[in-house]
Amino acid sequence: MTGVVPQSSSTAAAQRRTVATLVLTQAVGAVGITIGIATASLLARDISGSEGQAGLAQTFQVLGAALASYVLARVMAVRGRRPGLTTGYLLGATGAVLAVVAGSIGSMLLLLVGAVLLGSTTAANNAARYAATDLAEPAQRGRALAVVVWATTIGAVAGPNLTGPAAALARWLGLPELTGPFALGSVGMLLAAAVVSTFLRPDPLLLAREVAGTAGQVPAGTSWSRVEAAVRERPVLLAAVVALAGAHAAMVAVMVMTPLHMEHGGAELRVIGVVISVHVLGMFAFAPLVGWLADTAGRPVTLGAGGVVLVVALVLSAAAPEGSSPQIFGGLFLLGLGWSFATVAASTLIADHAPLEARADVQGSADLVMNLVAAAGGGLAGVVVALAGYPALSLASVVLALAVLGAGVAAHRLTPVAGPGALPDLTE
Repeated sequence: MTGVVPQSSSTAAAQRRTVATLVLTQAVGAVGITIGIATASLLARDISGSEGQAGLAQTFQVLGAALASYVLARVMAVRGRRPGLTTGYLLGATGAVLAVVAGSIGSMLLLLVGAVLLGSTTAANNAARYAATDLAEPAQRGRALAVVVWATTIGAVAGPNLTGPAAALARWLGLPELTGPFALGSVGMLLAAAVVSTFLRPDPLLLAREVAGTAGQVPAGTSWSRVEAAVRERPVLLAAVVALAGAHAAMVAVMVMTPLHMEHGGAELRVIGVVISVHVLGMFAFAPLVGWLADTAGRPVTLGAGGVVLVVALVLSAAAPEGSSPQIFGGLFLLGLGWSFATVAASTLIADHAPLEARADVQGSADLVMNLVAAAGGGLAGVVVALAGYPALSLASVVLALAVLGAGVAAHRLTPVAGPGALPDLTE
């Protein structure tokens, strides 16, 4: 393991404060980013007049998250976690306001610009999970990361269920009802920015460097050269990135087209919101259990389990008829759960093996790749559904789930048996 921070009473207290702050931030910020999930594709379809372009808003949001992941990582590498996270939430709030304006004037271009900026909040939420590991002991990194992921449940489940009231608010304000969730979401993002800016003190990444005796040192080379050097030294980082990308792409591609698939069968917006909430519940609610599994059974075995769950989820989703059905509820729940297994395990592997001096660079690059692949998947999702249907999209995404499973096997071979959270050698 690399980047181990010696624990003292003051460091442990700072870690507890960090996790508590991030939990509150995630709970508030998640409302902002997830409330628009159930309506983004519908708003894009209404503005563009094309179902083939329905997935573009979510795709551009994922693309924005990819770009923001790298930009925010550069900010955090130089100035620490707090400025990077605050910037991400403020940019996201700006994007939500632009989405409201776009819906009001019928501008697809403005909607896509807003979606790109909204991706900054996703990037900030992703970076928050890594911030939870900066001061954590190696044997507890999975649980520290997972409890921050879990906190997203509070806002994420509430968010999609607020689509109805948000739509009513929009009608009362004289706005298109599909813009309501974005208007309400902007408030959540501003609150998240205020929380992290006020309470994330001391900055966990800067403190970790101080404790390790590397504070003030200027890392050698460029950001990309540091990432390349880390991957060459620790090939398991590549397996972790493949898993992150595969799980996220499969989840985004299927999830973004689910509201449209349900609406075709006559499902109401309220029911669509409930399905998305169930999906988000699977993504975040069981994260503490997943983190415990990653710390005890090992990161690789948890990663492999995520691949298996994703395969089952996608097959079940492919069998779901249009409208509301048990298959779509079960498939979307398991899609979220498989994503949780893969994301927590892969992210913890990255936290384990990224050198402290290049930690933000490696983590930002991993999220960049994850979101670029997911953006491609989301962009193709609308085309695949238009040409072959939702079941074909779900079955095609099984390839991505199998990549996650393969990454788990590779991680087992590349991860040292000894050490906290390592997978026991089952070949003996």
